[in-house]
Formats: sequence, structure tokens, C-alpha cells
Amino acid sequence: MAASTGPTTVPSTETHSEEPGSDSRAGHLSFCAKVCYGIGGVPNQVASSASAFYLQLFLLDVAQIPAAQASLVLFGGKVSGAVADPVAGFLINRSRRIGSGRLMPWVLSCMPFIALAYFFLWFLPPFTSLRGLWYTSFYCLFQALSTFFQVPYTALTMILTPSPRERDSATAYRMTMEMAGTLMGAAVHGLIVSGAHKSQHCEDTVVSRPVAVSPDATRLYSIAAAVVAVTYPVCGALLGLGVKEKPDPSATASGQGLGFLAGLALTTRHPPYLILVVSFLFISAAVQVEQSYLVLFCTHASRLHDHVQSLVLTILVAAVLSTPMWEWVLQRFGKKISALGICVMVPFAILLAAVPTAPVAYVVAIFSGMSIALSLLLPWSMLPDVVDDFQLKHQHGPGLETIFYSSYVFFTKLSGAGALGISTLSLEFAGYTAGACKQAEEVAVTLKVLIGAVPTCMIIIGLGILLLGPTPKRPSHDASFQLSIRRRTSYSLA
Repeated sequence: MAASTGPTTVPSTETHSEEPGSDSRAGHLSFCAKVCYGIGGVPNQVASSASAFYLQLFLLDVAQIPAAQASLVLFGGKVSGAVADPVAGFLINRSRRIGSGRLMPWVLSCMPFIALAYFFLWFLPPFTSLRGLWYTSFYCLFQALSTFFQVPYTALTMILTPSPRERDSATAYRMTMEMAGTLMGAAVHGLIVSGAHKSQHCEDTVVSRPVAVSPDATRLYSIAAAVVAVTYPVCGALLGLGVKEKPDPSATASGQGLGFLAGLALTTRHPPYLILVVSFLFISAAVQVEQSYLVLFCTHASRLHDHVQSLVLTILVAAVLSTPMWEWVLQRFGKKISALGICVMVPFAILLAAVPTAPVAYVVAIFSGMSIALSLLLPWSMLPDVVDDFQLKHQHGPGLETIFYSSYVFFTKLSGAGALGISTLSLEFAGYTAGACKQAEEVAVTLKVLIGAVPTCMIIIGLGILLLGPTPKRPSHDASFQLSIRRRTSYSLA
């Protein structure tokens, strides 16, 4: 959420009672408001899912750029998105309200440009010498624009309702819709481009040279990119119609608030926030590595090439279906105890690397999907509690929510950039040949390590830090109400 530009003036309780779309006594959010809010995050997840599973394969086997350049593309894009997070937080914090609000203009104006950047990310240019620069440029642009969309969008969670339980419910709706978007992105993109990666029999040959790129492959990837890009204007329209910002009458009483850099310095010294960030640096990096190398592992390190689409869909269906279950577990047993569910994927990831058969792969896909769902839901469910804990201890005015959200995403993206960049570079050292039908044995061993040992170590370290750290205190109903009153001195959500 954006910062107020002045000191906080507490409005009367009548201001809160007039908030559309929620119950003034219980802070209850309507089903329609939650669904419309959740739909807004679908396009980014559709695009992110397709790129997470298939971009690396596209760069290496269709665009046929060297593994070192592919590493630079992935690293540069992730760093671009990470750097854009504090920049987005700073600009949103300093921006002025216009007719449609302060956050929604950022969200809606980014969507058409993200769609264009995403389309050209999958376009095969006619030249070959500068393809690495082409994909690096558009992936950096796509990641940066996605960040300028995601930061204000996720910050809206804090002003939906004063009730922590309802915020968790709204987060679950958002995560469920985003999981559905993740499923749709991988399914639609995968089905369209499946004809570009027909199984080739090269078991009895030596390591082969790169093969020519089929015109059908480039056409299919362009069609898939266009289909995914269309989701941005469609979902943006639904978000704009269902979720609107309204200026609060008390906003004119605001003076000068806490600056972005001063707020960033305060938030990064808050112990519960530091524990949350550091732990999910490892956990989110583990999930990104697992997603990025699954398709390459099935293609070049096992005989699971024909099962790639089914395995990806199994992971995502399991993630979508398990999200409501994990929400119930969070409410019933608490968030720290629920975090142990992320460990479910650890033994199965090692099993897949050791025994890469189809039955084992599908079992692994189911449990990996469940763990991935929890790893995505948990930080966004814990972050509002951390923000409330900070506000109750420091008594600062509204505006720090955007700083918390943007800096959290900055650190997690930076860790993902390092993990993906280094791991992809390891393929270059192992002797990966772009576009080749069969890879060297060293490449197969490297892929097994990347989907087994690497995520396992990261998850264990991350969970150890999370479980040993302090737990933020959830505010009482009265405290939650007062925090919501202070947030609504800047704006309210209808």
C-alpha cells in the first residue's frame, strides 16, 4: 500500500462503517470482492508459470543460445525484477492520488506493456548473433513491469479488512485464483507447444550436434505467447470493475509521513520480518530451481520425455486442490507448525533423482505440488501479521505496507536470480549442447543434482531459520480495528 504524505489523523468510526463491501462490525468481505481481487493476479501467474517451466527449454533448444547466455538471460531478468521492487515501492510511496485511486492506476496501466514484453520474449528474431541480448532485454523488461504490477496489487491485501482472519481468507482466495492461473498457464502453453518437442530416438547414438529449428516450433511458441498475453487485458478489466479505490474524507487532513528510505531502514531491522525474509530466500529459491529444471530433467536425464506435460499438470493440479486444505491447516494449527508441510517434497525429490521412472515421477509430482502450494501461500499469509506486529510496536502511520511487500519480493527475487543463474551456468560447465538430441552423461548427473540435492538443502535451511525465529503477535480485534482506521486515512477499498 502507498504511504500517506502526512501525519495520521484518526477518523471517526463512522468512516469505517461506510466502507463498501465489508461489515463494519466483523470486517467481513463479500465473496465478490474476494473473487475480483483474486482474478487480478491471474495474468502474472499464467505468464510466470509458462516461463518457469518452459522458458529455459525454449532458450536452449528452440532459440538455441548457449547455456552461458541462457544463464545471463535468467539472472538478468530476475535481478531486474528484484531491483524494480524497491523502486516500485519508492515511486508508489511518493505518487499522488488521481481519480481512480493511488494503487489501481499502477496496477492497470502496467498490464498492456507486460503483455507486449511477454509476447516478444517468446518471439524468434531472424538474426542469430544477438539473440542472447534480445531475450535478456525483453525478459528484464517483463520482470520489471511485472513487479510494478505485483507490488501495488499485493499491498491491497492490507486495506481489504481490519480482520486478520478475513485478510487470511482474502489471501487464500488470491492464492487459489493465482494457482488456477498457474495451472492454466502451464496447461495452455504446454499443450500448444507440445508439437514443437516431439520425442526423438537417440539412445543408440553418440552425443549429437544441434538440430535445425522447425518453423512450426517458432509459430507454436508465438501462438502460445499471444494466448497468454490476452489474459492481461481481460483480467485487468474484471479487477478494475470489481475492486475500486475511494478517497477517504479524512485524507485531506494528512501531513508529512515517514519517507521510503527511513521506512525501509526500520522494516529491515524488525526481527520477525528478517526471519521471514531470510527463511523464504532459501525456500522460494528451492521452488524456482525445482520448477525450472523439471522439464530439462525429464527431457535429457530420464526417459520421461513423453510425460512432461502430464507431470507439469499433475504438479499444478495438486497445488490448486491443496490450497484450501493448507488454508484450513493454517487456521487450525498455526502458521509455523504448518510450515513443516513444505518438507513433504524433500524425500520425493531425492527419490525422483535416484529412480526416474514414470510411477515414481507422478507420486513426486503430487507431493511436490502440495509443498509448492504451501510455500507460496505461507509467506503472504504471514506477512500481514508481521506488518501488524511492526505497527503495534512502532506506531507509525500508514504507508509501510508497500515497503514491507516490495522489499520482501526484492530479496526473494534476488535469491532466485542467484540460484537460477548459478545452476544454469553449471550446465555450461557440464557440457550442455544447445539444441542437441542427446546430452553428455555429466549433464544428466548435473540435472539430477539440481532437482534433488539442491532444493532439499535449501528447504531444510529455510525451514530451520523460520521455525527457530520469533513469532509475530497477531493483534486483538480492537487493535486490528485501530490499525485499519489509520490505514484508511489515506484511502479505502470498495
